[in-house]
Amino acid sequence: MKHLLSISDLSTKEIISILELAEKLKDEREKGILKEYLKNKNLAMIFELPSTRTRISFEIAMLELGGHALYLNWNDLQLGRGEPIKDTARVISRYVNAVMIRARKHSTIEEFAKYSSVPVINGLSDLEHPCQIIADLLTIKEKKGKLSEIKIAWIGDGNNVCNSLILASAKLGMKMEIACPAGYEPNENILKIGMNAGKVKLTRNPKEAVLNADVIYTDVWTSMGQERERDKRLRDFQGYQVNMELLSIAKDAIVMHCMPAHRGEEITDEVMESDRSVVFDQAENRLHAQKAILIHFLSGKYISNS
Repeated sequence: MKHLLSISDLSTKEIISILELAEKLKDEREKGILKEYLKNKNLAMIFELPSTRTRISFEIAMLELGGHALYLNWNDLQLGRGEPIKDTARVISRYVNAVMIRARKHSTIEEFAKYSSVPVINGLSDLEHPCQIIADLLTIKEKKGKLSEIKIAWIGDGNNVCNSLILASAKLGMKMEIACPAGYEPNENILKIGMNAGKVKLTRNPKEAVLNADVIYTDVWTSMGQERERDKRLRDFQGYQVNMELLSIAKDAIVMHCMPAHRGEEITDEVMESDRSVVFDQAENRLHAQKAILIHFLSGKYISNS
C-alpha cells in the first residue's frame, strides 16, 4: 500500500508529476473548469490538532474533484477514549478510499498506515509536513521558473516543515542553508540526508544564510504543543527575525511562511505585507497541491498537460 507519510515516500519523478498535475488543475480552476477526477471517492480527515489551511484545502479539493471529505475530530472518535489506533485504522479504512491525518506524533500516523487498507496521507506531524512542501515547491516553481539550484534560506526553528524541505531539496537539486540557534536544529537523520546529498548547510548566522538566496523561509518559533516553552523560545530566537534589514541582504529573494504567522516575532508585519512576500499565493497553492496529491494516491493515474 502506497502512503504519503514523508516526502521521502515520493520519488523525484513522482514529485515532478504531482507538481505538473497541480499546475494543470490550478489552470483549469482559474478557467472555471472543475472535472470530477475523484467522483464518488471518500476521504476521512482525522485531526488531533487544529487546522485552517489543511482542513479547508483538503475539504474543498475533494468537493471540487467530485468526491467527499469527512471531518473527524480526534476526541469525537473512540480514539479519544482510548481505542487502539490499529483498530480504528482497520475500521475506517473499510469505509473510505483514503485517510488524511494531522497528529501530534509521527509514530501515530505510521501506526495508522501500518494497519490501513487504503492510502494514508500525513497532514502534519511533529516530524514532517509533506503536503505543505508540495505546495511550497509549486510556489517556488511559479515564482522562480525552476527548482534545480534554487537556494533556500531557512531562518528559525528546524521544525517539521524544515525537515520535509530538506528531503525535497536533496531529491530536486535545491540548495538549502539553515540558520537556527543551537538546540533547534532539524532532525539529525534528515539533516544527514541533506548534507550527504551536498545540498544542505547549517549556520548560526541568518545574514550569512540569506546571501544569494532565492527564497527566504521562516515559520513560527513556538509550534502547536510547545506553548509551555514560549518564553524560552522567544529569548533563544532573538536575532532570527525575518525583517526588512535581513531582506535587504537578499536582493531578489521571495519570502515564504507556511502560516499561521506570529507577526512581530519570526517575521515582521512589514515583510509579510511587502511585494516580496508570497505567503498568500503559497497558502492558495495548498488547494492545488492537495488536489494533485489526492488524484495521485486515489486514482493511481497521472493526467498529462496535453
